[in-house]
Amino acid sequence: MSQHTDAPGGDALRGRRALVTGGASGIGLACVHALAERGAHVVVADVDGDAAKRTAESVGGEDWVVDLSDTTALDDLTLDVDVLVNNAGLQRVSPITELAPDDFRLIQRVMVEAPFLLARAALPGMYERGWGRVINVSSVHGLRASAYKSAYVTAKHALEGLSKVVALEGGEHGVTSNCVNPAYVRTPLVEKQIADQARVHGIDEDEVVAKIMLTETAVKRLVEPEEVAALVCWLASDEAGMVTGAAYTMDGGWTAR
Repeated sequence: MSQHTDAPGGDALRGRRALVTGGASGIGLACVHALAERGAHVVVADVDGDAAKRTAESVGGEDWVVDLSDTTALDDLTLDVDVLVNNAGLQRVSPITELAPDDFRLIQRVMVEAPFLLARAALPGMYERGWGRVINVSSVHGLRASAYKSAYVTAKHALEGLSKVVALEGGEHGVTSNCVNPAYVRTPLVEKQIADQARVHGIDEDEVVAKIMLTETAVKRLVEPEEVAALVCWLASDEAGMVTGAAYTMDGGWTAR
């Protein structure tokens, strides 16, 4: 019987080295703490150097200040990690006809090119050790579309495809690759969307959560970051060794429609 446990404070990931992008806030911050609680040594990657340092110090990990929009700087990167959590992201809410081309390109760089380059940098070490976990924080928008989010929906759909290819190539090497697909999560990224959503939909800001964010879900609340982190930790565990190439919804029933 396995002695591993995914309860907080357990040792399911003892001896594992994990990298979390966007690890200083929101879902990434919750993942950093949850992975560390399960014994992993966590590298906190974030463009906000002060926040990355504070977060890393709080869990006895290390910080990596990196701008993932500068993707050419990652071309020759080598990563020595057992668990890669591709979480960093950003959002722009705008009709296609009004979306700045550079904003579309920026989102593809951060949310598609960077995950590819980080996986490319981490996979050789994972293959050599015969064990690895690539966990991509996607979204319900990796499976469904919403108006006014062309760049984000495009990027998340691309991330789903990348994740599946990593799963197929990594399987014989003991490496799994999966997506986590939450609906709207209670994070600064979502909070920043409320004004934009109100503008493009022509409603008051206090109506956005009920009328836009929760309209498709059966469970009428936002997802908590800690819930996403718990699923990430399970996917990182030995118990999830036969789970690969999958998209795990945590969307309150949105995709059941």
